[in-house]
Amino acid sequence: MRYRWLYFLFSALIIIPGIYSLIFWGLKPSIDFTGGSILEIKNTNLKINNNDKVEGITINTVQKTGQGTYLLKFKEINQAQKDKFIKSLEKKSGKIEELRFETIGPVLGKELIQKTFIGVVLAAGFILFFLGYQFKDRLYGICATIATFHDSLVILGIFSLLGHFMGVEVDTLFVTAILTSLSFSVHDTVVVYHRIRETMKTMPKADFEQVVDKAVTETMSRSVNNSLTIIFMLVCLLLLGGETIKWFVLALLIGTISGTYSSPFVATPFLLVFEKLKKK
Repeated sequence: MRYRWLYFLFSALIIIPGIYSLIFWGLKPSIDFTGGSILEIKNTNLKINNNDKVEGITINTVQKTGQGTYLLKFKEINQAQKDKFIKSLEKKSGKIEELRFETIGPVLGKELIQKTFIGVVLAAGFILFFLGYQFKDRLYGICATIATFHDSLVILGIFSLLGHFMGVEVDTLFVTAILTSLSFSVHDTVVVYHRIRETMKTMPKADFEQVVDKAVTETMSRSVNNSLTIIFMLVCLLLLGGETIKWFVLALLIGTISGTYSSPFVATPFLLVFEKLKKK
């Protein structure tokens, strides 16, 4: 733990660009949050791109979901506009098979944003309360919560940059990925904290920094091996899983790596720093 300030510096180098991006560019929300229409169609001859205009309708996003199948996202359109849009495409590309057409209103989108925010706050609150109760010290809960916010900022910052430079949108699956990543991060943190508590019982006269070093060393290989099994699976999904889940899998992958790092190198060093401040 003598290099703890280097760990904090490394985290800052990753988080600060993301915070800058979040402040000035924000996230690029999908129609799940803003409201709009989704049209999934099938045609092997179809050639369309993002921001193309057909019959006055701008295609915000084009995702290829399979062999000759495409998922198109627009601002909200009605049934008549959709039929006119498809007929126009059929003149250039031949018969088009409509697989799905859905419209999400802006009211539902606003409600979804509110529920997402409440969900993240509740998750952080439960983590803080549970760890503080389990370890009989609120510092454990506070430090674990700091680590979860660290992981959240890493994911949000990277996706803000991806949204600005590559047009990547965030949707409800992205929210699922964040909450899943937070639970994974806390899981590893609890393992390290539990080992700290057990080591303090067997080494009651040892300096707290020695106890922390021993606990991190003993749990490191277990955490890394556990994470690698998940990372290998996510990398395979990222490469082979298709366009529709690509960004969801990437968010999970970033969250898994960040969560594995934050447990020994963010949550634990912060606990050591706060314990030293408390003694002073």
